[in-house]
Amino acid sequence: MSKGTKNRKASRTGRIFIGIAWYLINVLSPFEMKAQLRVFDAPAGVDLNNDFTVQVRLAGQTQWQRVPTYNIKVAKMENGKKTEENASLTYFSTGGKVEVAVRLNKRALQTARIRPLSYGIQPMLKGNTLYFTLDKPGNLSVEVNGDIFHNLHLFANPVYEFADTLAANVIWFRPGLHQLKDGKLRVPSNTTVYVAGGAFVKGRIVFDSVCNSRLVGYGIVDPSDKGGIGIEKSKNIEVEGVISSQCFTGGSSDIKVKNVKAISAHRWGDGMNVISSSNVLLDGVFNRNSDDCTTVYGTRGRYSGGCNNVTMQNATLWADVAHPILIGTHGSTPNKDTLQNLNYINIDILDHNEAQIDYQGCMSIDAGDNNLVRNVRFENIRIEDFRKGQLFNVRVFFNSKYCTSPGRGVEDVLFKDIVYNGRHAVTSVLDGYSDDRKVKNIVFENLLLNGRLYYDGMKEKPGWYKTADLAGIYVGNHTEGIIFKRSVAVTPTE
Repeated sequence: MSKGTKNRKASRTGRIFIGIAWYLINVLSPFEMKAQLRVFDAPAGVDLNNDFTVQVRLAGQTQWQRVPTYNIKVAKMENGKKTEENASLTYFSTGGKVEVAVRLNKRALQTARIRPLSYGIQPMLKGNTLYFTLDKPGNLSVEVNGDIFHNLHLFANPVYEFADTLAANVIWFRPGLHQLKDGKLRVPSNTTVYVAGGAFVKGRIVFDSVCNSRLVGYGIVDPSDKGGIGIEKSKNIEVEGVISSQCFTGGSSDIKVKNVKAISAHRWGDGMNVISSSNVLLDGVFNRNSDDCTTVYGTRGRYSGGCNNVTMQNATLWADVAHPILIGTHGSTPNKDTLQNLNYINIDILDHNEAQIDYQGCMSIDAGDNNLVRNVRFENIRIEDFRKGQLFNVRVFFNSKYCTSPGRGVEDVLFKDIVYNGRHAVTSVLDGYSDDRKVKNIVFENLLLNGRLYYDGMKEKPGWYKTADLAGIYVGNHTEGIIFKRSVAVTPTE
């Protein structure tokens, strides 16, 4: 072998070694190598909040890492007037047990709670600091002294694997502050947008009439007003991990939205609307919104048709205004849309606050605009003591403000393993519109309200009572097949 050949081989070997080293340090080290705890610095120029000081460490270690706390606006609605309050937000990623310390900086720490309450996290208070341990990732609200408007939204993400940062079809927002040109990024087909932890993108990210694209990462997509993330007339789109104000789906199919956090304070700040779309999965999301947290509608605006196969699961919903879950209001009177095969599974509802009776309901199906709503399942839903509203609102209705006709009906709805603990729920409503526009075949299985299980044949019910009366549910006209039953899935505290 000639000396030149040896030198060329050595040069190639050196380049390969350098390339591998760069890849390990810059790409694999934070993700593929599964570091157990990763904290992301806040970029210069973003709005931070110093109400809290947050530190984290792996369980059993002694060295704390400080985590930045961002300022996030939330809506406070009182007496018909809305104000925008300054709350806090922090995030990190972890693959193991983590200890968290949260210091309250400006007030004396008296009480604290961590929600969802179903997580069973009990903080330890010491001076002006509260301590707790996370066994796994989760999206939490840390609330001190009963204050829900200046709380800490804490997002402990799983360690995320993303090793395609060098690919030609990747748009990579590195840690830092980024201003989108004209306030919007239109994502092409077959493209991945990666918003790294520590990145803050000002503007909207939109998938419009594209396919096979995705948006991933733990950074923040923060529009100046509203919009956040839009999926419009597109197919096979994935959004995972990011924080924004809204994540909308319209006229689209085969959509996956995972571990996205949507927090809004502006008018019409719906979190995750699904309009005229099919095969949509909303998984592990956190919604705190200034309007409905999630909706399913038919025809509206530039989107036409019904909805089929929409699932929300493993979610946390917090409606500062309007509904946590709303189905059915909008559609097309001439086209008669159908909204069907809708599933809501394993969800914590932290709040519902709505003074207008027409717009109440933690789980609301209000069929208007000639919509038919059918085959809907609510299962394993835990509802905390919300501020104001109803648990259930299932109606065929005509609301002239938003509809051009009543709906065609609501049928085949299952409410299974619904648990509510609280004292602010007012009377729920099941009500049809006419003999040919009914609410029918509604089953409540293992309905547990404040520790009591409600079912047909329960001992406490006088024979002439409806079970619904005891459960605080008004059953109106044009309804049929309303059943309350029990199974072995829930053990009541009777």
